[in-house]
Amino acid sequence: MSACVPTRHDHTSRSSRPPRASGIKRPHSPPPPPRGGRFRIAGADLSASITVFLLAVPMSLGLAVAMDAPLEAGLISAAIGGIVAGLLGGTPLQVSGPSAGLTVVTAELIQIYGWRTTCAITIGAGLLQILLGSLRAARSALAVSPAIVHGTLAGIGVAIALAQLHIVLGGSPQSSAVANALALPDQLGRVSPAAPLVGLLTITILILWPRIPGRIGRVVRRIPAALAAVVTATAVAAITAPGIARVDLPSWRSHALPEIPHGPVLALATAVLTVMLVASLESLLAAVAVDKLSAGRAGGQAAARSKADLTSASSSASGPASVSTSASAQGRPGAAYPSPPGPPVGRSDLDRELRAQGIANTLSGLVGGLAVSGGAVRSSANVRAGATGRASTVLHGVWVVLAAGLLVTALEQIPLAALAALVMMVGIQMVSFAHIRNVHKHREFLVYGATITGVLLFGVLKGVVIGIAVAVAVALHRLARTRITVTEQGGQHLVVVRGQLTFLAVPRLSRALARLPQDGDAVVELDGFFMDHAAYETIQDWSIAQTAHGGRVVFTGRSGGRIAEPPSAAHTCCRPWTPWRNHHCHDRPGQTPETHHARLDTGPAPDSGSGSVEERSPDHHTSHDAPGAHSTPGPADSPTAAPRRTGGNRLFSGLSSFQRNTAPLVREELARLAREGQRPSQLFITCADSRLVTSMITASGPGDLFTVRNIGNLVPPPDAESSDDSVGAAIEYAVDVLKVESITVCGHSGCGAMQALLGAKPDLDTPLTSLWRWLRHGLPSLERMASRHHAWARISGRLPTDAVEQLCLTNVVQQLDHLRAHGSVARRLAEGTLQLHGMYFHVGEAQAYLLTEGASAGLALDEVFDRVDPGDAHASSDSHAPADSRSPG
Repeated sequence: MSACVPTRHDHTSRSSRPPRASGIKRPHSPPPPPRGGRFRIAGADLSASITVFLLAVPMSLGLAVAMDAPLEAGLISAAIGGIVAGLLGGTPLQVSGPSAGLTVVTAELIQIYGWRTTCAITIGAGLLQILLGSLRAARSALAVSPAIVHGTLAGIGVAIALAQLHIVLGGSPQSSAVANALALPDQLGRVSPAAPLVGLLTITILILWPRIPGRIGRVVRRIPAALAAVVTATAVAAITAPGIARVDLPSWRSHALPEIPHGPVLALATAVLTVMLVASLESLLAAVAVDKLSAGRAGGQAAARSKADLTSASSSASGPASVSTSASAQGRPGAAYPSPPGPPVGRSDLDRELRAQGIANTLSGLVGGLAVSGGAVRSSANVRAGATGRASTVLHGVWVVLAAGLLVTALEQIPLAALAALVMMVGIQMVSFAHIRNVHKHREFLVYGATITGVLLFGVLKGVVIGIAVAVAVALHRLARTRITVTEQGGQHLVVVRGQLTFLAVPRLSRALARLPQDGDAVVELDGFFMDHAAYETIQDWSIAQTAHGGRVVFTGRSGGRIAEPPSAAHTCCRPWTPWRNHHCHDRPGQTPETHHARLDTGPAPDSGSGSVEERSPDHHTSHDAPGAHSTPGPADSPTAAPRRTGGNRLFSGLSSFQRNTAPLVREELARLAREGQRPSQLFITCADSRLVTSMITASGPGDLFTVRNIGNLVPPPDAESSDDSVGAAIEYAVDVLKVESITVCGHSGCGAMQALLGAKPDLDTPLTSLWRWLRHGLPSLERMASRHHAWARISGRLPTDAVEQLCLTNVVQQLDHLRAHGSVARRLAEGTLQLHGMYFHVGEAQAYLLTEGASAGLALDEVFDRVDPGDAHASSDSHAPADSRSPG
């Protein structure tokens, strides 16, 4: 009977695709509107804005130098990016400003068309971003292969570093990355010492500043490394090299504004598309990165709160006065609550962010500024500085405006070599070795390398096109790469097909199958996850013809087991007792388990041995084929949830599914057990929670476990007031009559009984309900957790996540103590013929943990639950295994 449902995490929604009306937000969905219309400025936002401002000013000037643009244009784009994109954007913590990714593109546009036409191109790119954001196309940009995106940024970074290296050496950059590389030897031959030394000093401070150790390091790291490097280089240059080239900010009266562009229409359209593409990709990738950073910061705060929750749970049971004493005595976290965190920051609305970037680019181009995009460096500094909202981004733009008007004299003292060294380091950091390892792991390094090469040799847009073309070619090669081999073994032909079966492989497949004798035996081993209709028809027609001529055909997977059989049947003599792949298929309207399999009918011959071939496309997988990727059922009243069946219908369909799928597998074994009687090896005491499927998590079958389930997996002591005789009777019967070899007490995550014990308890003087009379047997577990005389139970490698999990673990240990108080159990333990085990099952992770051997026997001071990993030797030994899986018959 299908009485259990797919597991889900306790803190996630009940449906993987919630309706919009449900209030549950999808990834990168629009955040809820803020409460209240006022623009609030928190103290953390004020301090974060100053940190980002100190980082943004030298970077903006440096990027303007790198693009050979007017220096004030960098400050304009930083101010507009901060104020406009900060106010209107969909990523509150993202800081926008001049785009590092557009450095090479903008420099080339300025050389070809001039500054004023470049501003007009920026306006066009901004308008195109607004259009795409309004069409909700931002999410489509993330569908581009990461190898292409990171390859593009890496190519731009290499080009930036080569160009800025010339300025650091005291020269001027060339028009392209190839020209810069070819001109580098000549530049090294006529280098002057002042600029390289200032650049080297800047790079050294940038590298060493975050690594200053000790208390001094924690203090000085509050100052951005970029600001420290530029200020130090400026001070040193003022003393040692007064004649070095410095920043020259022209008068705002001579600032150039855009003009109507002149030039070939196709070339201008290509330029607009290139600026839009690079700026959009950079902004959207930065927005996703900001989401990860803010989520990680929230996770750290949640961990601190959970640690404080454990201390609070202890103090609520034993009194406030015992907190510090208990914490110091047992080494537990006894610190006070951390300061309350700021309001959580919602996930990015990427379409809104793209529209805001478009508006910012349009305004920046209109007033003569550089192209704007979200910056990962500035944004990460904003998050790490403790920003809680968009106020820090907006204020940083305000500070840039004030600096552009009031700090002109100070800015003009900065050496160009220091700014060039700063931007060169930014370019080097765009080549991420973590990304290189990742694309290599996913076998996409060819796409990554082709994109970098294309960007360096032909420009950004052509490089992206080259990367896409190589990615498509690699995908087609993998799709068409099907190896077919035919061997003969003892009169039987083995056909091995490696790769995906598409129409491209049909000619070779047909030739290989046609060479087989028509009346011979053949085994076809299919090792791939996709088969299209043409290949399916080819195999099916050949199989029918083969069996019609008296031949026999068997279709197997790579493991050697028939494809129609459960996967484990190829590895072991034990069949799974539940057809888990087809779980809940009968709950879907108009769908039965058979609809998941495309069968190859081999004709009427009953002994042909031909199985069914399953198309292993992800679209045909059931909800349990890929853990973590399944779709959990929604609430009963959810508009997207399937109509909930009544109990009678679910019972009937479950029984029907058992008779159809499971009964044929277990009928022989149940007949044997009916003749011989039961001889279980274990008494398994666990909770009645519907998510805990004992046969599944212990890989056991009929006759293996003698199971007792109750609310909270409680074992009342034999002398307890109002004890429950049913649990005691089951223990006596299992120990004295069935002679079980071990007893396991299994708790689980998210136990409602433990949550009830931690919550408000009714007055003991008032009449109790049946539920509370039963839950009183769990009060010793609550007292044990609060006691100073027992170490807290914990999971190996981490602390319990909250007080509920702590009580779930402690309850398992306490119930083992109750077990030892039963006379029959104590007698068998003394004889050495019985073992006790503690177990904890985390439902959301589908992960089992076993209490260490000494703690299970009551001999160890530390109560640690060790993780059971696949293939663990101790997990299958007699001293630890929670179940004895025997083969049928």
